[in-house]
Amino acid sequence: MGITRHFRHFRIIGTTTAILISAGLLSGCAEISLLGHAASEMKSSDNTDLSKVNRGSRKVGKPYKVDNIWYYPAEDPQYSETGIASWYGEPFHGRKTANGAVYDMNQLTAAHKTLPMPTDVRVTNLENGRSLVVTVNDRGPFVHGRIIDLSRRAAQLLGVIRNGTAKVRVELANPAGQDVRYLAKAETTEEEKKKVKAAPKADVQTATLAPPSDVKAAPKPDVAELPKPVDRANETTPTPSVPDNVLSVEPVADSEIFIQAGAFIDFNNANRLSAQLSGLAPTKVNQVLVNGQDFYRVRLGPVYSVDEADILLAKLINSGHTNARIIIEQQ
Repeated sequence: MGITRHFRHFRIIGTTTAILISAGLLSGCAEISLLGHAASEMKSSDNTDLSKVNRGSRKVGKPYKVDNIWYYPAEDPQYSETGIASWYGEPFHGRKTANGAVYDMNQLTAAHKTLPMPTDVRVTNLENGRSLVVTVNDRGPFVHGRIIDLSRRAAQLLGVIRNGTAKVRVELANPAGQDVRYLAKAETTEEEKKKVKAAPKADVQTATLAPPSDVKAAPKPDVAELPKPVDRANETTPTPSVPDNVLSVEPVADSEIFIQAGAFIDFNNANRLSAQLSGLAPTKVNQVLVNGQDFYRVRLGPVYSVDEADILLAKLINSGHTNARIIIEQQ
């Protein structure tokens, strides 16, 4: 029922990492040319009308387990998340999704590991400012470091086709509406689950803390282990021509990629983990106030590309930090 379809981007093997570019990603490279034909495609298709999307049946879902990770459905009208988006297309076109809809890669839909279905979310590409609303009607992607799997058409309009992935913000399209006030998320730390019901968008204070003086940091790694940054400053992707109110473009601030290794109520626990992981990448401890409770988040980075983030995330997961995840911070 759709849950097994989104494992294709890369796989962690033993204690080493192999990033296997999937058939979906390879075929995505061939879709770059479609950007130039967006206007003509739109004239012959009504698929950008959300009322015509294959929404499927209403389904929240029970807790389920994939690759030893549990996912728990729960409602939360304040849902908003940053991370890495991917996309899927031809191999799944015409198949049923997790809530019984028929997947049409030319419609504005998406797969999400945990949001109830159907749910409308606004996806904003934090690299180019493009933003549109898609309907979540499928499950996935069950790949570490990915928060949403876009349909081919949505990925095309958002400018994700070229690289196969992009830094995005995903938030409810209509937080006040009755049909979209849902959230289901992967299991977090026990401390966070006990203390936090819903993270507010306001009244949040952060600070970067210095490492403890009595803990020795791990030796720095050979820089050759990490991929070099890719300079795409001169690359441009044309904005597709689409009907009004479908695709919007907004200014975006610079953003950076971090790996969050854990979150703690106890400051000393956070600092110990920070020191242990400092040999993998630069680390920092952020203090954040959520619902009156101080948390200390251990983050590694910034890293310069999604590929580098995938490698670092895989190292953390293989070393036992299974709750580690990719975070996008806007400046």
